Amino acid sequence: MAQTIELGLDTFGDITDGPDGKPLHAAQVIRDVVDEAILADEVGVDFIGVGEHHRADFAVASPEMVLAAIASRTKRIRLGSAVTVLSSDDPIRVFQRFSTLDAISNGRAEVILGRGSFIESFPLFGFDLDRYEELFNEKLDLFAAVLTQQPVTWSGQLRPPLKNQSVFPKTESGRLMTWVGVGGTPQSAVRAAHYGMPMMLAIIGGDPKRFAPFADLYRRALKEMNKPELPVGVHSHGFVGETDEAARADLFADYKRMRDKIGAERGWPPLTPADFAREIEHGSLYVGSPETVARKIAATVKALGAARFDLKYSAGPLPHEKMMRSIDLYGRKVMPLVRDMLA
Repeated sequence: MAQTIELGLDTFGDITDGPDGKPLHAAQVIRDVVDEAILADEVGVDFIGVGEHHRADFAVASPEMVLAAIASRTKRIRLGSAVTVLSSDDPIRVFQRFSTLDAISNGRAEVILGRGSFIESFPLFGFDLDRYEELFNEKLDLFAAVLTQQPVTWSGQLRPPLKNQSVFPKTESGRLMTWVGVGGTPQSAVRAAHYGMPMMLAIIGGDPKRFAPFADLYRRALKEMNKPELPVGVHSHGFVGETDEAARADLFADYKRMRDKIGAERGWPPLTPADFAREIEHGSLYVGSPETVARKIAATVKALGAARFDLKYSAGPLPHEKMMRSIDLYGRKVMPLVRDMLA
């Protein structure tokens, strides 16, 4: 039986280098992200995800604003966050922003809720990092209540209770596609199942097959909780070139700059060419010719039973022109090959 698969792209609006080799202003990067999404729509990509960050090396702090601009200039591509940092946001406002995006886009909005892998939003918005888990758990609980689009009666520890409170605007369809972003803990998989939300696995290193137990646990939990089957998605980094050698050569220096900068903050050693090659060949970096990237995506989809795969195509200062070529190859060549391989 053929496996159906949605194939998407994600970007964090990484601050890219211009033709002169100097970093572009965030304003230009945001305009470039809109152009990248327009191209993705034209070449048949199913979904574009825009991440939320609050630091100098990423341009997008308000994904919904960028996605609204994309909605006005595209026709069919689905639009979502990658991810919305719910822990440092207000669940009601998040729903309102995405239900508004859903209206603008004629029902194409999705939201991926997560804790995020960066912590800058906590001090920025006045949240206590020591309550990291508590904040996410309670806010996800409130978001799940709001998601019913019925009057909400709810109470928690971190904000005043709600009593028979309606939230507007509602979506036309009565539903808003909502994923929970999961980094790979059993508790996160069970939590997603508890709320009956699809699970998006952020796999940013190592063999993607090691996440199969989390996908299996999620499906078992859904079954035990008498909930319907729901999709599992995967988010991983990658880049498509004309050949394997060209793709690696085009990506390495910029990918290394991004990874080493973040790695220095987290105590990681600098990336070596051998590390880079190992992650491409055996890990979660989807880099190469269309055929190579398609084979690797298809293998991951089969191993995890995934219903969606989102390729994070931006990589630190990697120039806009290179990303546009990668998006074109992904839509025109990689996606048809993946579907043929899964047929």
